[in-house]
Order: sequence, then C-alpha cells, then structure tokens
Amino acid sequence: MDNVSAVRIFTLSGINETVNYRIAIFSLTLLYYGVILFVNIALIAIIAFNENLHEPMYILLASFCINGLYGSTGFYPKFLLDLLSSSQEISYEACLLQAYVMYSFACCDLSILSVMAYDRYLAICRPLHYHSFMTKRRLSLLVCFSWLMPFSVFSVSILLTSTKKLCGSNIQKLYCVNWLIVKLVCPDNDTLSNSVVSYTTICLYVLHGFFIMWTYMHLIKTCARSKEDRLKFMQTCVPHLISLLMFMFVMLFDLMYMRFGSSTLPLSLQNFMAIIFVLIPPVMNPLIYGFKLTKIRHRILGLIYKKIFAHC
Repeated sequence: MDNVSAVRIFTLSGINETVNYRIAIFSLTLLYYGVILFVNIALIAIIAFNENLHEPMYILLASFCINGLYGSTGFYPKFLLDLLSSSQEISYEACLLQAYVMYSFACCDLSILSVMAYDRYLAICRPLHYHSFMTKRRLSLLVCFSWLMPFSVFSVSILLTSTKKLCGSNIQKLYCVNWLIVKLVCPDNDTLSNSVVSYTTICLYVLHGFFIMWTYMHLIKTCARSKEDRLKFMQTCVPHLISLLMFMFVMLFDLMYMRFGSSTLPLSLQNFMAIIFVLIPPVMNPLIYGFKLTKIRHRILGLIYKKIFAHC
C-alpha cells in the first residue's frame, strides 16, 4: 500500500483568470452543450426509429454519435460546475475517471472511423460480397471491438496510474489527463510500465490510421473507374473523410500543444486549445453526416415539413 497516492484532491488550472466573464462563458457553454445533446440524440433517434436506416453504415453512425455524447458528458458538466465554483477542485477518483473517459472517447472515435472505413471498402470495392461479409453478427462484433478495445486499453493505463504515489496536485489543464497525472508521480516511483502502455497504445492507433489510409487508397482507385462509383464515394465517403481529417487535426493539435505548447500564450487561447477536441467533433460530425447522407437528409426534411404542415 506504500505506492498508493496520498493525494486525494486535484486542482485544475485556467478558470480563475476568466472570473470577469464566467456568466457569459457559462451561458455559451451550456447552450453549446445543449446543441451537442440535441444534434446527437436527434440523429440517433432518426436512425433508431426508421427501419430503412437499419444498415451497417447508419448503425456505425449512431455509435459515432453515442460516443460523442459519452465524451462530451465527460467534460461539459464538470466544466460548467467549475464556472460556478470559487475553486476548481476534483477528487482523485473523479479525476482518474475523467481522464479515462476523455482518452477512451478519443480512441473510440478512431476505432469507429476504422470500422466505417472497412464498411465503405466492402460496399464500394467488394459490392457483390458486401452482404455476406457485413452480416449482423460481424457488424455486432465490429461495434463491440470499436468500444471494448479502447475501454480495455485505458483501463490498464488508469489502473497503473492509480498505483503510483503522487507528489503534486496541480493539473495544468481544464480537465484531467492521464499523462499530466503521471507527470505528478514522485521521482522514486517507476513509471516505465506507464510508458510501455502509452507507447503500445500509440502504436496500436497508428496502425488504425494506416488501415484507414490503406482502405482509402483502394476506395479512390476503385471509384476513379466509373461515374457511378465516384458519386457513391462523394455521398458516403466524403463525410467519413471529413470526420477523419477533422479528428486527426484536432487530436494532433491537442497532443502537440500539451507537450510542446508555449506558456507565454494568452490564457484564453491556451484554454481554447485545451478543449478543442471536445468543441468541434461532437457537433460537426452529426451535422456533416446529417446533411451529406441522402437518406438522413430526406428524413430530417420530411420531419421538418410534417411539423410545418401540422401547424398550418
């Protein structure tokens, strides 16, 4: 038990300096969180209650939106409470839980994007074998894989962190991150196991990225052959590609800033950079797919027209 941390409370940094704008920031954040909940729940409901959308691509999209809700809920409620509090503190257990949620949310996104890429590869490059490959059973296994693997990997990472003794309690971020907690570990504690798990996780998700690149090389090669395939690529693959590029930009930006960012930047800019990956994807992904995928767009427009005529 000597290795168990005596630190029970962490202090988060970055909110006290915005004391003059807290009410405005709270109002805008609450509104934004409401938008995230609305667009993701609306898209999930449209897919769930429309039998025509019970296809692999749309089921994976619903999983994507559920992950957006999961990650957003890991950040926004605590951030809103902090804006109303005089001190930004979080318990040791809650900090580990938040770090787990934020990391697993990000990696679930990449896992789901990988499964989506595989689905599009089968649909466009192997259309005659699509239904024999993408059965309900295989789809269920792929969805479980996209969720369980990040959860399992980061369970190990967080469990390892929880065994370390900490010599500090100040986290230089608006929310808890495992890497920043590990930086607080006392010098006499060995963090080699944490490093091994971290680098293994990085390699694992780099392989996800290479797999997606491989599928898109085949997709582009196949779609260049005919106008029909090019149209299918534009309708179903472009939203996925936009989500992928947005994810890569946001995550690389956040990781590079967390490790190499300058502390001389204005605090408001530092805070924005700290939360960019829970600002953009949870809203943009459902909007991109909602307006780009024809069946969903028609369903949304149909519901709007029905509401308009119901009031006329």
